Amino acid sequence: MDARDAELKKELDASLQARRELGEEYESALVDSFLEKVDQRIDGAVERRVRRHLAEHQMTAARDARAPKVTDTWGERFGFGIVSLVLAVPLSAIGGGVAHLPGLLVAWAGIVGVNVVQAVRTNPGLFGRRRSSGDGDWED
Repeated sequence: MDARDAELKKELDASLQARRELGEEYESALVDSFLEKVDQRIDGAVERRVRRHLAEHQMTAARDARAPKVTDTWGERFGFGIVSLVLAVPLSAIGGGVAHLPGLLVAWAGIVGVNVVQAVRTNPGLFGRRRSSGDGDWED
């Protein structure tokens, strides 16, 4: 039994004692007064729960708003891959012609690096751990 329940029990005891002292003619007023106090207590508890749920919802919305939004379509990703491969031909020729195998490796390392960055940008959870999408229920 917490403090709120003890306080409500005291209110009930006081209402019953007042009924004994005042008689049956005031019973309706005493019951109405007690029920109004119970209603206020319930309203307060519901309001606290709603405020807490609203705050949690706003925090979730703010967190989601800060997350980068992915706007790439399949066509944009496909186009990026095509452009990457088209540019890979002259970059490979220049790197291999100037510095032979090390130049070719550096050119392809750059090509792979750019594509990895693009893949991570369009798929934020690609190499990291996945976030669980557990929405909190209404709990007290």
